[in-house]
Amino acid sequence: MPRPAEPGRNALLNAGEQVAQDRGLRGLSINAVVEVAGMAKGSFYHHFPDRRSYVIALHRRYHDALAELITARIGDIAPGVERIRAGITAYLDACLETRGTKAFLAQSRTDTDLLDEVSARNRDFAGVVEGDLAGLGWPDPGAVAQLMVAMVAEIALVELYDNGPRADLRAAVMDLIDREGERGR
Repeated sequence: MPRPAEPGRNALLNAGEQVAQDRGLRGLSINAVVEVAGMAKGSFYHHFPDRRSYVIALHRRYHDALAELITARIGDIAPGVERIRAGITAYLDACLETRGTKAFLAQSRTDTDLLDEVSARNRDFAGVVEGDLAGLGWPDPGAVAQLMVAMVAEIALVELYDNGPRADLRAAVMDLIDREGERGR
């Protein structure tokens, strides 16, 4: 009877998070991953055909966890400013607490293997907020949602490099949403 693939796959992905945290995406070699996982190199290829598919799986796993956390945090909050605030706060807090964030936010912007993934995730997060912005009276809420995702991602990077929350930047993005939405009403 064949063994299930998940324990090995998960061990490799966990190891990849650690390597990404310690060495960044550029240091995320197959050799480094299997060394940290304590597995043979052949095990890697049993689960992933190549480094590219592995990095994509790691990126998806990271963002799936973020999306799950944000969804739980916004829960039953009615669409609007408070839900946007809760979602932004959840995202920024999770970025500070999650292993590998710097690699998956900063370095993935320039990793050609991940450009499509980054764009897709940004569209997904913008899609979550678009209805809230429409309800607040924003003209072209889709475009505003896309810009808001970019602003929040930039705040996450600044906070990572500053090693902590930036209350001024968080307040500024919330203030922009509140004030500009009111103008559209």
